[in-house]
Amino acid sequence: MGVEKFRSGEAMNAAPVVTSRDQGFERFIRHCARYRRITPLVFPRGVFKFRSVAEAQEAPERVGKSAVP
Repeated sequence: MGVEKFRSGEAMNAAPVVTSRDQGFERFIRHCARYRRITPLVFPRGVFKFRSVAEAQEAPERVGKSAVP
């Protein structure tokens, strides 16, 4: 892939994005692996019962990190 030169920002924004079509799936898999390393899921152990909806909504803040993205 070569270097492309533009005369203005508008010309740069109007240009189509050049990508390699043969590596799309592999790039997607690398992106997913990177995302999982950055944001690991944290699931607290056990089953929780709540007395109200408000208490259930406050639970992720008390645990530290939400298990639901």
